[in-house]
This record gives sequence, C-alpha cells and structure tokens, in this order.
Amino acid sequence: MKYLLLALTVTAVAGQLPLPCTSPRQFESRFARFDREKNFQEFAKVSYDEDQKRVREIEEVAIGSTKDYYDVLYLHNIGIEYRFNLRTRKCNVTTISKTFIPFSVPGFAKFAGQGNIGVAGFTNEHVDIQLFEGKTPEGHPLFISVTSPDCFPVNFGYYSPTVGYDHRNFYDVTVGIRDPNVFIPPSECIQ
Repeated sequence: MKYLLLALTVTAVAGQLPLPCTSPRQFESRFARFDREKNFQEFAKVSYDEDQKRVREIEEVAIGSTKDYYDVLYLHNIGIEYRFNLRTRKCNVTTISKTFIPFSVPGFAKFAGQGNIGVAGFTNEHVDIQLFEGKTPEGHPLFISVTSPDCFPVNFGYYSPTVGYDHRNFYDVTVGIRDPNVFIPPSECIQ
C-alpha cells in the first residue's frame, strides 16, 4: 500500500511540471547580446523563420570603442551566410559554420523554473515566464526562458566550442514576418 501511495504521489507531482510549450515559428523582434570579457555588445533587429531555417539580422556591433553595422542573412536551409557591412558596403558570402539552433523551446527540454519579469502585485505590470534547459543535438548546454502562457522567447542561450557562449535577450517580439522578401540577399551580395 505504501508503494502504491508513493507511486501515485510521484505521478501526480511529475504531472504538474510544465511541458515544453510551442513558440512562434516565425517572428520579428529585437535582441541584445553582451560579452564583458570580450568587451562586446550587439543590438539587432531579427526576422526569424524556423520552418525554412532562415534568419536575418540587422546588427549594430561594438567591440571596445569600435562600432560596425551589418546586414546578415543566414540561410541554413541551403548552408549560405551573407554578411554585408553597411559601413564599408562590402559583402562576404560564406558557408554557414554554425548549426541552426531554433529560438524556441525544444521538445526534449526540461522545465527548470518559473517566475515573472516586472512588478507583480498592486500594479500588476509583469510578465510570467518559464525557464527550460537541455542540450543541443551536439550535446552542448542550452536554455530558454519564454512568456507564459504564449511561449514568446525572452532569453536564449547556448554554448558550443566553435561559437562560444551566445546569450540573447529578446524584446519587441511580433508574430509573423511582415515582408517575406527580407530573406532575399542584399543586391550588393549577388554577383
């Protein structure tokens, strides 16, 4: 009888843990990334298409006191990256060196906690979030925090030996892609 009660209790408790939610598969937003050790900061506008594995970023990158501006198109679906320097007007076309990591909660992720951003209580100016963690297909750690219940990305991070640590803070997220032509390479990159 004790074992039956213990099994029922464990099942009831495990059943209360949130399961990975479904994030939007296409969205536009802004994000910020910082690396204090490298004196690096980036602010970017991103158009994201998980179905076709395409990402476009308009970036403002600062390394120390040097700033540069890029229009970067990652076409993981065909393995090509277009990196157009908006200041020098030069374009580099290369093979993509990093694996496509979706900005969504992977199905294998485990619930790691929940909380809110902002002030809960009297003013009720907050957003509930859930944190999930897991490993990339290559076995590297990743985490994502998303709004609850709608599953919009708030923070995303992962580590790989080739890229290093990548941690992004998302804001101004909107569902869908306003202009599908955003995934066409800049004309300066087409020869």
